[in-house]
Amino acid sequence: MTQRILVIEDNDLNRKLFCDVLRAQGFEVEPVADGGSALDTARAVSPDLIIMDIQLPDVSGIDLIKQAKQDAALADIPVLAVTAYAGKGDEERIRRAGAAGYLSKPVSIVPFMNTVKQLLPQ
Repeated sequence: MTQRILVIEDNDLNRKLFCDVLRAQGFEVEPVADGGSALDTARAVSPDLIIMDIQLPDVSGIDLIKQAKQDAALADIPVLAVTAYAGKGDEERIRRAGAAGYLSKPVSIVPFMNTVKQLLPQ
């Protein structure tokens, strides 16, 4: 059965890159451009993994991770946080919110795919 990945990323180029790379690896991908509809989409598609941009225009990705972890339907889905703003203490703060993985942008394809595969349920 094909694993499904929800990609929440407001930057069109990054979203397309993530989705193209994941599809090329055989994953089913559901792209979301804004944080406002992210959790509703997650509930609707029941992904195996959520890739979450942290800097979204309408809501913080950290807040979305916290909300997902408090939602019974989403709490067990691993979240890979991806952010361009990788400052001191950011990874720890993002992981405390509930992210299972963390990558800083720009993201290289090999580490990205290795992290995705590590986080997906086997």
